[in-house]
Formats: sequence, C-alpha cells, structure tokens
Amino acid sequence: MSRQHVHLSSDLETAKKVGSRRGKPIILTVQSGAMHKKKYEFFLSENGVWLTNLVPAEFIEFEDL
Repeated sequence: MSRQHVHLSSDLETAKKVGSRRGKPIILTVQSGAMHKKKYEFFLSENGVWLTNLVPAEFIEFEDL
C-alpha cells in the first residue's frame, strides 16, 4: 500500500461509511487521547481526516459490528 499515514475517523458513522467502500467494515477504536498523552503526534488533513504515523497495538480496541 502506498499510504504514508494511518487515517482515522472522528466518529463511528464516518468510520462505517468509509469502511463500507471495500465490503463489511471492521471498526477498530483507537485510544487517541492516551496516545496523545504519550506524545504521539496527530495531524488534521485539509479534508478533515485525522492522520498519525502509527498506532501501536496497545491503543487499539476491536468492536464487533
């Protein structure tokens, strides 16, 4: 894949909509607040998508839809 950053949605509905483009979405909840406290950086793109360089597994929760 040619992506340079992890793309994050700010709400569940947007995540479902974007994830549905390729079939049944799988939603992973990222504990971004905890990441920010540990000095991970986030960027807001011009089109309103949040980006980060990586998301360590410790900050990911799986939500079964």
